[in-house]
Amino acid sequence: MLRTCVALAISAATGIFTFAAGLGLCGSKVASALVATGAAGLVGWWVVRHRRLALDPEGVPRWLQVVSGIATAAALVMVGRLAVFMIDPSKTAYSFAPSSQWELQHSCLTAYHVAAEASSGPTSIYDNSLYSLPDDDPSQPRKARMLGEFKIDVFEYPPPFLLLPRALQFLTPEFLDLRMLWFWLSGGLLLVGLVTVAGFLGPALGSRALLLSPFVFLATTTLSTLQKGNVQVIVVVMAMLAMALFERQRPIAGGALLAFATASKIYPGLLVVSLVARRRWRAVGWTTVWGVGFVVLTLAAFGWAPYAAFLDHLPRLLSGESFPAFRNPRAMAINLSIPGLLFKAKLFGIEGATFELARLVGSAYILVAVALTVYVALRAPRALDQPLLWAAIIILATLRSPFLPQAYGTLPPLWLLTLLAARGAPRPGALIAAAAAWMVLAFNWPVDWPIDLRLLAVTSLVQMTVTGVLVVLALRSGTRAQ
Repeated sequence: MLRTCVALAISAATGIFTFAAGLGLCGSKVASALVATGAAGLVGWWVVRHRRLALDPEGVPRWLQVVSGIATAAALVMVGRLAVFMIDPSKTAYSFAPSSQWELQHSCLTAYHVAAEASSGPTSIYDNSLYSLPDDDPSQPRKARMLGEFKIDVFEYPPPFLLLPRALQFLTPEFLDLRMLWFWLSGGLLLVGLVTVAGFLGPALGSRALLLSPFVFLATTTLSTLQKGNVQVIVVVMAMLAMALFERQRPIAGGALLAFATASKIYPGLLVVSLVARRRWRAVGWTTVWGVGFVVLTLAAFGWAPYAAFLDHLPRLLSGESFPAFRNPRAMAINLSIPGLLFKAKLFGIEGATFELARLVGSAYILVAVALTVYVALRAPRALDQPLLWAAIIILATLRSPFLPQAYGTLPPLWLLTLLAARGAPRPGALIAAAAAWMVLAFNWPVDWPIDLRLLAVTSLVQMTVTGVLVVLALRSGTRAQ
């Protein structure tokens, strides 16, 4: 019975995401529905018939099965509702937050689309003129150019990341079609990641983690991230899947995923540090080979110009100066990063924050993160503890970013929370604490909704505190038995 219910839930989610991708690729609702039905049926059949996804009904309390069933139904409704808006942006009532103009118009994917189109042209992919209006005032909130209904975001990634949106543009040259395909890629990959990592934990723990996974999709922060199309979902899942593949003795595939994630967002490189500390040389070697390959492929596709522009842009990227969000006090309030604390303090009347100081704080913090990563890696954690440590290391790395909004900054902690809660499921106190933590991490207040900025800043500080507690618990759990 449990396996059947899990199969139905996974196949339903697969169908939702696949239908959106089908429309983006062919534009036919009939064809998309047929493909989505086929994909859902195939996935459901695999879950039912193949036992590689180990499930243990005896290891899952009856009440947890009931709660998970309710959460799964709610998550499918919310994701299905969001899919309507991703397919047709004119149907704003199906947005994550219909009353927020910011949520309706903000799309991180616009930056990837515009930068990919400009990658082979004469204009630097980091040139503000691609993303902002000519009368944009650097001392005021940014005036964004528009791409249809959406404000064009600013591109802040290394050049190799462009390989992904550029490749997808060959399939979906139009932005709205790309948006549907990207929704499938982000949501589908997150679904695969949650199922795969849960299966890594063994039958009992894995079953509980899997039944808690719908709460990741149900979080408003996750829904907001999927709607915006931020690549954080893809990068985090790639990094987690890479580590799982390494443990399954598949270093070539794992190296490809971790290399692309690192080349795209830099911070997954902290996982490479852990591999070096553990002397996992095959994993390190294949990650290096793939990393060099992605660099060479980027050079072949776009030339040297994007790299030259990136080297010039990098100091401003590390300090946060390149992020227009620092012009907006509301964006400062929802920033979850460690360097961002300096600017958040200004909201409480504490002056002295500068971009150079933020860069120094970030540099000092990453040294601490590296030291913690090496310490944990040298403790040789048990196989079942490793997903906790992967997620904790990813969280440590993301906190170095100059700008980490609460929407996509809470995705790794939410995932880690399901893994920790799966261990504490038999204890009511642990589950009450997990529920409280979920409510904090799932909170997402659109920046254009009225609220006192200091209160908004406090909510993000609470989210940072909960994130820190989860990381400490994961590190302790992963090394305590050694």
